[in-house]
Amino acid sequence: MTSSPTAQPTNTLTRGVQKTVLDNGLTVLIKEIHTAPVVSVQVWYRVGSRNEAPGLNGISHQLEHLLFKGTQSRPIQFGRLFSALGSASNAFTSYDMTAYFGTVSSDKLEALLVLEADRMRHSLINEEQLETEKRVVISELQGYDNSPEYRLSEAVMRQAFPQRAYGLPVGGTKADVESFTLEQVRDYYSTFYCPENAVLTVTGDFDPATLQTIIDQTFGAIAPNTTPLPSSISSTSSISSTVPSSSAFPPSPIHLQQPGSATLIESVYPIPDIHHPDVPVLDVLDAILSVGRNSRFFQTLIEPGLASQVSSYSAALIEPGWYNISASLIPEQDLQNVDQVLLQTIEAIQQTLVSDEELERAKQQLMTHFMMSNREIDSQASQLAYSEMVTGDYQYSDRYLTQLQQVSAVDVQRVAQTYLNAAQRTVGYFEPTQFDEDAEVGNVSAQQTVENFTPSEPVDPAEVAQYLPPFNKANGSTTQVLPEAFTLSNGLRVLLLSDHSSPTVTLNGNIQAGNGLDLLTKPGVASLTAETIMGGTDAHDALALAKRLEDRGAGLDLSAFREGVEVEGHALAIDLPLLLKTLAEILQQAVFPDSELELSRKQIISSLHMELDDPARLGRRTLQQKLYAPDHPFYVFPTIETMQSITREDVRTFYQQRYTPEHTVLALVGDFDIAQVKSQIQTYFGDWKTHGIQSTQTIPVTPLPATTHRVQVPLPGKSQSITYMGYPGIERRDRRYHAAIVLNQILGGDTLSSRLGTEIRDRQGLTYGIYSYFAAGQIAGPFVIEMQTAPEDTEQAVNSTIALLQNLRQHGISKSELSAAKRSIINSYPVELANPDAVVHRMLMNAVDGYGTEEIRDFPGKIEAVTMAQINQVIQDLILPDQLLIVTAGPALS
Repeated sequence: MTSSPTAQPTNTLTRGVQKTVLDNGLTVLIKEIHTAPVVSVQVWYRVGSRNEAPGLNGISHQLEHLLFKGTQSRPIQFGRLFSALGSASNAFTSYDMTAYFGTVSSDKLEALLVLEADRMRHSLINEEQLETEKRVVISELQGYDNSPEYRLSEAVMRQAFPQRAYGLPVGGTKADVESFTLEQVRDYYSTFYCPENAVLTVTGDFDPATLQTIIDQTFGAIAPNTTPLPSSISSTSSISSTVPSSSAFPPSPIHLQQPGSATLIESVYPIPDIHHPDVPVLDVLDAILSVGRNSRFFQTLIEPGLASQVSSYSAALIEPGWYNISASLIPEQDLQNVDQVLLQTIEAIQQTLVSDEELERAKQQLMTHFMMSNREIDSQASQLAYSEMVTGDYQYSDRYLTQLQQVSAVDVQRVAQTYLNAAQRTVGYFEPTQFDEDAEVGNVSAQQTVENFTPSEPVDPAEVAQYLPPFNKANGSTTQVLPEAFTLSNGLRVLLLSDHSSPTVTLNGNIQAGNGLDLLTKPGVASLTAETIMGGTDAHDALALAKRLEDRGAGLDLSAFREGVEVEGHALAIDLPLLLKTLAEILQQAVFPDSELELSRKQIISSLHMELDDPARLGRRTLQQKLYAPDHPFYVFPTIETMQSITREDVRTFYQQRYTPEHTVLALVGDFDIAQVKSQIQTYFGDWKTHGIQSTQTIPVTPLPATTHRVQVPLPGKSQSITYMGYPGIERRDRRYHAAIVLNQILGGDTLSSRLGTEIRDRQGLTYGIYSYFAAGQIAGPFVIEMQTAPEDTEQAVNSTIALLQNLRQHGISKSELSAAKRSIINSYPVELANPDAVVHRMLMNAVDGYGTEEIRDFPGKIEAVTMAQINQVIQDLILPDQLLIVTAGPALS
């Protein structure tokens, strides 16, 4: 083997990384990070849709699915093995690569490496597996086709890259997927899945010498390919890295007129590959155009009420890529006018230098984003692998960040002139055709779901265990540090957890001002209040508030959900006082100017229009409104009519009554001194007072459905159906909660390892995804099973699910299933707590739901304590296959 020097600049992501190339050609990157007892293992292959030949579009993605189906020595769904390890495992396929990743507690490191090495060369790919997984992939693709944004993007990319694989959808097309032969897939696997075409990254809590020995014994034993890799796999592209010269006759715009709810614009401009020195400049330009309220697109398109959303990104890849701009228009806005404003916004940067203030803000936003997005152990592994895979140098991010700081206003103007040339762009327009927004929701007789169907036997955990590499079993305890909790005299509750592993802070909050309280006023008031609260205060207008945060790359956002308003904030540690000061100001001094209320109103109404075209959102809404009575918090949803009727006084009254300290909990995790932060919180929030009379809410008792009942919600222009099956469930404080979590893990907590996933997805291939969950919060939410199916498969999937629930109720579970489910939850818990965002959210919701600070430490023990008697009781209490409400949203049934 050969090794490379490890000298890196100080204070970089790559400091401490060791790179090794094994004798078989495998590139290995390892980095010790001892902030949490977890490790991330990732294997990236330099093959993606870029490498697919005509007629084989989607074969990389199809193969990714098949690599979970088992190996010669472990002929079992790998998702079950990963679940047993408590691994947060998944995979993705992109243009330039296919990647497999998992994060586990440190003692499971060797087991995860053994599994990844096994499937590199020994995956089982047979005719039955291929046919089943083809159906799953087609279900996934049809799910994407439900989105007008996806259909427009697919059309634009095909026209922008007519002779290149980048113009084809990464997931493939239904026609190509259906035509794949077993020989084609096996040949593709044997060609590209080999050590010399892969990068292995391991980050986290390990001993380097021990790790190197394990890697030598697992991956080092794999023989390299006997035939050379195709030339197309090289990271040095044979395609010119320069952008095509301007055409006097740019392609005509694409016009799609299909069922939908919003008018869309998407445009693509060609840019160079990732090695080009203009790539960092393009990212700065992108930030100036689209990041934050002070961005150019917000000021010219969103602020005037032309568009509800504008986004953009730069795709710098192995081969020359593209710059993408997309916009969703406010209803009844003129498409051509909005597109012209978009072009004029770009022309303004091409003609006049951006200000120093804009330039520095964009750089700070990009630098802060890089730091925030690489706090987690798995994120660092991904960044290292990406840099090595796409550029051939894991230290690419160091050079990129250095180049970012050197970008000038002249560079930004030059790059805008060079690449964002209207003559080079490919543009597409989506114009929705009219359909009846008040289409009747149809009822279907429950008799249609009663069939004599027998599911296969549940997978015996003993069978899973025999294929698992050795690992230490978790003992149900955790050494998680507890947050410090305190309450101000005004009732504000605060939780603080110091973590010095990254110079960043994360803030979460919950305010009892959610959508369920709309019953006390008008549907939509909670959302409109949360959406507009950053619209100005007694001292600062909306732009000044946003500028204060955006200049430092910090973020603060409030969103209304059913049971509360969620506060999310992030910043560099040095900017925590700024974040707290801004939050305190909007919570105490918001003024809700008319202009800002109207802007928010238009955006929410635009979102409601889009909900009418989204099977998932419309299906869930229908489920709740059929299950719950009109006076229940889970019933109420805003409509376009109620949104238009809300006045400024409605919002101000709601704000004064609900945005009060005794209704608020704040949680912070990050690099700070607790005593100092407590003092800051007292300074900023100590004078916050209740402004009005507190309103109360009575939660009515919701009866279970008397019988199983079917509802069909027809949506034209869709290719996939979304089905929800459910009934009223339990609240978070229910004594059966922890047993319900364990039962749900067995039933449908994981698509690849649960009973539902094993039967409906893996064996029958009827769905890309199927899950079950208890929506248990302060209020008892529904128990839900959710699945995505082709319309012709919906009936069988529903019948199979009901039969499986009946089988569970009649026969229960085995002791080994119970033990395996508890181990899976307990093993995965340290992995969850290694993520600062997950820790702060757990802290917050434990407090909101009435638990003490010790719950974050006690949770594994409570799971371990669940008994078979408790599970049996929960099955009888909460698994009710004869009392289901079943809602299917999607193509109308013939």
